[in-house]
Amino acid sequence: MAQCVQSVQELIPDSFVPCVAALCSDEAERLTRLNHLSFAELLKPFSRLTSEVHMRDPNNQLHIIKNLKIAVSNIITQPPQPGAIRKLLNDVVSGSQPAEGLVANVITAGDYDLNISDRSIKASVPWYSNWKDTLMELKESSLYTATTPWFESYRETFLQSMPASDHEFLNHYLACMLVASSNEVEPMEQFSKLSQEQHRIQHNNDYSYPKWFIPNTLKYYVLLHDVSAGDEQRAESIYEEMKQKYGTQGCYLLKINSRTSNRASDEQIPDPWSQYLQKSSIQNQESYEDGPCTITSNKNSDSNLLSLDGLDNEVKDGLPNNFRAHPLQLDQSSDPSNSIDGPDHVKSASSLHETKKANTGIIHGACLTLTDHDRIRQFIQEFTFRGLLPHIEKTIRQLNDQLISRKGLSRSLFSATKKWFSGSKVPEKSINELKNTSGLLYPPEAPELQIRKMADLCFLVQHYDLAYSCYHTAKKDFLNDQAMLYAAGALEMAAVSAFLQPGAPRPYPAHYMDTAIQTYRDICRNMVLAERCVLLSAEILKSQSKYSEAAALLIRLTSEDSDLRSALLLEQAAHCFINMKSPMVRKYAFHMILAGHRFSKAGQKKHALRCYCQAMQVYKGKGWSLAEDHINFTIGRQSYTLRQLDNAVSAFRHILINESKQSAAQQGAFLREYLYVYKNVSQLSPDGPLPQLPLPYINSSATRVFFGHDRRPADGEKQAATHVSLDQEYDSESSQQWRELEEQVVAVVNKGIIPSSFYPTQYCLNSYSDNSRFPLAVVEEPITVEVAFRNPLKVPLLLTDLSLLWKFQPKDFSGKDNEEVKELITGEPEMIGTEVISEFLINSEESKVARLKLFPHHIGELHILGVVYNLGTIQGSMTVDGIGALPGCHTGKHSLSMSVRGRQDLEIQGPRLNNTKEEKTSIKYGPDRRLDPIITEEMPLLEVFFIHFPTGLLCGEIRKAYVEFVNVSKCPLTALKVVSKRPEFFTFGGNTAVLTPLSPSASENCSAYKTVVTDSTSVCTALISSASSVDFGIGIGSQPEVIPVPLPDTVLLPGASVQLPMWLRGPDEEGVHEINFLFYYESVKKQPKIRHRILRHTAVICTSRSLNVRATVCRSNSLEDEEGRGGNMLVFVDVENTNTSEAGVKEFHIVQVSSSSKLWKLQNSVNLAENKEAKLASREKGKFCFKAVRCKEKEAAMQSSERYTFADIIFGNEQIISSASPCADFFYRSLSSELKKPQAQLSLHTEKHSIEDAVRLIQKCSEVDLNIIILWKAYVVEDSKQLILEGQHHVILRTIGKEAFSYPQKQELPEMELLKFFRPENTAVSSRPSVDQLSNLIKTSLHYPESFNHPFHQKSLCLVPVTLLLSNCSKADVDVIVDLRHKTTSPEALEIHGSFTWLGQTQYKLQLKSQEIHSLQLKACFVHTGVYNLGTPRVFAKLSDQVTVFETSQQNSMPALIIINNM
Repeated sequence: MAQCVQSVQELIPDSFVPCVAALCSDEAERLTRLNHLSFAELLKPFSRLTSEVHMRDPNNQLHIIKNLKIAVSNIITQPPQPGAIRKLLNDVVSGSQPAEGLVANVITAGDYDLNISDRSIKASVPWYSNWKDTLMELKESSLYTATTPWFESYRETFLQSMPASDHEFLNHYLACMLVASSNEVEPMEQFSKLSQEQHRIQHNNDYSYPKWFIPNTLKYYVLLHDVSAGDEQRAESIYEEMKQKYGTQGCYLLKINSRTSNRASDEQIPDPWSQYLQKSSIQNQESYEDGPCTITSNKNSDSNLLSLDGLDNEVKDGLPNNFRAHPLQLDQSSDPSNSIDGPDHVKSASSLHETKKANTGIIHGACLTLTDHDRIRQFIQEFTFRGLLPHIEKTIRQLNDQLISRKGLSRSLFSATKKWFSGSKVPEKSINELKNTSGLLYPPEAPELQIRKMADLCFLVQHYDLAYSCYHTAKKDFLNDQAMLYAAGALEMAAVSAFLQPGAPRPYPAHYMDTAIQTYRDICRNMVLAERCVLLSAEILKSQSKYSEAAALLIRLTSEDSDLRSALLLEQAAHCFINMKSPMVRKYAFHMILAGHRFSKAGQKKHALRCYCQAMQVYKGKGWSLAEDHINFTIGRQSYTLRQLDNAVSAFRHILINESKQSAAQQGAFLREYLYVYKNVSQLSPDGPLPQLPLPYINSSATRVFFGHDRRPADGEKQAATHVSLDQEYDSESSQQWRELEEQVVAVVNKGIIPSSFYPTQYCLNSYSDNSRFPLAVVEEPITVEVAFRNPLKVPLLLTDLSLLWKFQPKDFSGKDNEEVKELITGEPEMIGTEVISEFLINSEESKVARLKLFPHHIGELHILGVVYNLGTIQGSMTVDGIGALPGCHTGKHSLSMSVRGRQDLEIQGPRLNNTKEEKTSIKYGPDRRLDPIITEEMPLLEVFFIHFPTGLLCGEIRKAYVEFVNVSKCPLTALKVVSKRPEFFTFGGNTAVLTPLSPSASENCSAYKTVVTDSTSVCTALISSASSVDFGIGIGSQPEVIPVPLPDTVLLPGASVQLPMWLRGPDEEGVHEINFLFYYESVKKQPKIRHRILRHTAVICTSRSLNVRATVCRSNSLEDEEGRGGNMLVFVDVENTNTSEAGVKEFHIVQVSSSSKLWKLQNSVNLAENKEAKLASREKGKFCFKAVRCKEKEAAMQSSERYTFADIIFGNEQIISSASPCADFFYRSLSSELKKPQAQLSLHTEKHSIEDAVRLIQKCSEVDLNIIILWKAYVVEDSKQLILEGQHHVILRTIGKEAFSYPQKQELPEMELLKFFRPENTAVSSRPSVDQLSNLIKTSLHYPESFNHPFHQKSLCLVPVTLLLSNCSKADVDVIVDLRHKTTSPEALEIHGSFTWLGQTQYKLQLKSQEIHSLQLKACFVHTGVYNLGTPRVFAKLSDQVTVFETSQQNSMPALIIINNM
């Protein structure tokens, strides 16, 4: 139980005190009424004796009584009504509350935070320490109250208002004060009248109430004298008369009212009465929350006061006193619920408020001085010493003597107590064995009752030893007679007496109490007496620290008949659990919940709320969500009833925001309740700030902000640029690519340097983007904020009128700051337009994003604060069993059941900082400014549309499309560029109009190429043209990826649109290609904040296989040339159709093969005669051979200007001009990757060439710079229509004899090698050129007759002249040694070729200048006919200025065979 102000040793004697009746004349009553008090009330503060009192027991032993208190009350002839007692108890409990504000403050905090004590010792067992912490929190929490004053008030009132009964005498009147005034005409006559009246009430059978202890009640005569108004002499003389008549022991003169009440304001006199009157006066109690609590006062009462003693001035039956009705009597007409089993909570008809008002200003005892106070105190002392105690002492002796004589006992009871104490007990029968004889009544003279009377008298004067022995005897007698009510009473008091005995000679017999409680409750059906037993026994057990037994006892008496009693006892039981040696915190909490529930049923709303709040501290945060929900729901309801609306909102909020495990129907109910309470709160302050709503959840970090207009949908053949949109997923790789593209174009615009102020453009900000700077938005362009909502409930939420909440600070960035800073919250639409979503439905447990727009109309700083909306549910969305929403609730307007307006803030935590040491060691977060854009001046806005843009192409296929550029802003734009990582995919045509064909309808089959019709005669010969790569934006050092868009006049005016042709070429690899275009543009008028803008487009192209082209080039041995110069080459081209006919391709026609080079050109086709058509069906291969010659000097001389010579060999009747767009464009684009590499320049140092230079020169001999372009058409059947596709493939030939391909080769992974654990001896790379390279340094050619006839019979030696041509392929001087002494050593060679001899000089040393051709005349001598190989001369070469000689034999690859015939 909770701690009490009084100890149990003080509580019990104060609860059982001698009762004295008071009977006053009207005049005496009038005198006390001047102080707003009745006579009994006047004595109340002074009713405890200030000194010890002595009396003698029947054995003449001196007995000391300490702190004796007497109870004086007016005589009331009607027993109190149970309904009225219940009402009084209810009011007492509701009037006693914990200090105001504690509960409310804690709840208002939202989550009932408690102070956690640092001193709490944590035990090692985790669950124990958990509860220990909770316990410490609870004990130190402001919510936990160790004392329960409402319970103590209830107990005191309950014990005082117990009706007197026949089976016990503790509250029967022992004496009666008869009070008359000295102002009476005949005071003595008045005394005798009062005496007769008392006698009549006690002995007349008409009056069964009140009860009197013994027939000859002590009468004590009191004369009241009004000092300020009365005659003192007269009073003294009357008093003398009284003394003679009644004896000095039986009367008293009490002087009061030493001052008049109108002088009361002069000095402040203490008012000891108010505390007593407040407890006893019904109308002083708090009125109830659910209806004014009222009582019916007597109609004729002049002061309109009704106190416990029920005084008024009406005279009935000629008698001056009013003892007709008990003050707890209820007006029968007004209260139907005064039957025994009526509810605790009694309401009456008339209101108390007037009475309360009247009561508050009243000063009690206004006519009394401090001297008067002392006189009253003296009077009580005198009465007790001279009157009451002697009377009690005498009565005890008489009863003792009677008992001895009646029972025939040999000695007095008192001397026999030793025998009883020794414990020779009679075995007691159990309750169940006893017959139900509770109805047995003893006559008043019965000896059993005399023992009980004596026991009660001894108990009242604190003689507990004697009382115990008497109770024990009476108990046996009653049990023998099976008078169960009497027996239970004796058991109860025997137990209490045993406990209170000084020196504690025996343990407290708790089983006596248990038996008494069971008897009262089950046999006598008297819950009031059972309750008294429980209250006393529980206090005694608590004082012995037997909390567990006390709790069990308290819980036993909770029942359905009284909610208030059950609530109080459950609460005390809960306190028992928490005060145990090892506290039971969960039991405490559980019983607090039960108590709260019963308080609630009893109408004690404040107490119910307090109990639930106290229990919540234990249940909170333990994961018992259903329990928390129940408690929060009840707290919410009770707080709402008590009009603590903030607390109610907070409690309901808790139910909704924790991950609820409730059913859908239950959640729906919680939500409706919450909305209802919230609505009431918001109605109280309609102009106040918007409240924060708990639902739906917002994932702030997932908020995305998009600057700009939404993308337009595709319109027929028109497709808008993909740009950036909120529908795109974030991809770190692609965002990095876009960033690199933007840096590339910015670098080109700024002459190769990225300015320090450059920051990549971000149109969409999310949790991955860099949000450390304030983003820039452009005035008149919308800002879209995507808010991620989540509905944690199983019921759908409907948000209506959803919009963004913002504040805006208009600023002029160009000049001074605008001094007036407007904070526009709900917004002025002329500054910032706000889009409102009228309905936004989030289904149960759904996550959904809402996109909300703002339209800035002014420059300045914008801060997006959060969202504002009405929260509601859909009416009828739940089916009866709460399964789900009704069909059709998603369409059209939803009917809102109830909604409240509120807001939620968007607060985004920035990234954790981790750069400096300080940041690493502490937790710091950077800013996230995605919701604070700066609105800048207007900028141009470009929109790009692609017309006839393909989605699928063959590899190498050329297609013409159109791009439309539209300026949709009010500013002109300029410097339009496009950058892409795949420049070989598209072109806008050359720089000069001549090179760009006008329209695709220029030829017979709508070719994308520029074509010229040719006559069939010039089929095999090449047609020559030339073009400069600079014209196509390609040159050494330029950025081929950045392509300026050829806008007319380079400016696009507001509202203007331009269509430009764009040629596309399918990439060489098959598959899906994502190609990124970034369009860059600037405003004509330079802006300080935004320098440029970009627009992105990602084209997705799917390519399928077409042709594979492989080519090789080798030197031609023939030296015939138009100019007789060496250097012809043969080009072999293999074309394979690898198309698998998926695209419906029937066949490919090779329509033209062109070459492009600075040095070489194709001259003619070698083997065209067999395959004039050049058709390739599926999986077919074709082989072509072409002759290539060096360009003429004048053509070659122009190479410095990046001019390339184009030569076209045509297989059809139409020439495609390969030096014009788009053929040349794509050719140059395919070259651009090569051109990006810096060319190796010859190093012409003054000192001699290094070895590396020599190697490089030798390498150059084997290099050839020839590029082949194969142009083709493909015939495709699609939907029974024949289409002609066209395209081109490029092969770049770099090295003689090495095969080149049109498609990228897969790199084969090198095989794994074993690890070597030693250092290779020679790490230097060999600087000797390879045999391959040296063999290409000098080209040799033998000129001789194929057959030679010689008459061997005439001349035995046959001499044949042979010319050896030596051609220097390098650009340096070469020393050559020709050695003819070569002998073939291999026998096979001898066999085949036979033997011959060179005549003349055997070794020649020559020097060949750069690209010089030299001829040597040799003679060969044969002696037989036969076939001979003349390719035996060994040729050695070295660079002239090289010290180190690289010599290797220049073997001819092909045998030079000669036939010698005999004539």
